[in-house]
Amino acid sequence: MNNNLISSIAENAAYVAVFLLLILAMFMLAKATEVFILKRTKTSNVESATRKLVVTGVFSAISVVLMMIEVPLPFAPSFYKLDLSDLPAVIGGFAFGPMTGVMIEFIKILLEIIIRGTTTAFVGELANFVVGCSFVLPASIIYLFNKTRKTALISCISATLIITIVGSSLNAFYLLPAFAALYGMPLDALVGMGTAVNSAITNIPTFVLFAVAPLNLIKGSLLSIVTLAVYKKLSPILKKTTVSVAKKQEA
Repeated sequence: MNNNLISSIAENAAYVAVFLLLILAMFMLAKATEVFILKRTKTSNVESATRKLVVTGVFSAISVVLMMIEVPLPFAPSFYKLDLSDLPAVIGGFAFGPMTGVMIEFIKILLEIIIRGTTTAFVGELANFVVGCSFVLPASIIYLFNKTRKTALISCISATLIITIVGSSLNAFYLLPAFAALYGMPLDALVGMGTAVNSAITNIPTFVLFAVAPLNLIKGSLLSIVTLAVYKKLSPILKKTTVSVAKKQEA
């Protein structure tokens, strides 16, 4: 870790601290809702710890690979790109509950930092976790109530709306100011980068409306479409595979 990075972390300690609190809140929410729903529906989580551990590890690795496949968008500046790295977390959350989905998101970020490092004093990576969880948590929580195709559709639609709202709000009130402070530039400079590729962007509200919101709406829609298309087919294969791995480990 170089001196510049240490300096950046020190200068933006407040931003990082808030995100660390948000991470803790995500885990607490996931655990609390999972316990509450299982009690209310009078069901139990019978999946073995070994199975969850295997799925979490494999899916986290897949998430990191997907995170490196980024697609630029014509209506947003270059530092906004589309990826589907949250997909394994959604599928893991559907299969084993919201705690598994959040854990996959968390390990993905840790692995990404280890492999590629950070150029944002961890603000960008922590933001990725929070925004990803804003889809994974509502989707997996709603689906846990009643694991049917109709509920899956409702959960994905709800999660798409939530990730759009959370992503937009987080950027408007926190992320954009954080990045401006991190790189020592005025907010107008960030707005100007948006204007350069999208003339409709003239200030922070239009930046969020015409760049951030569409990005998250597209991302949520794609995550929903792929999840609904593959989960029911993948679920029995996934559980059969993880059972086989667990048996081999116990042998």
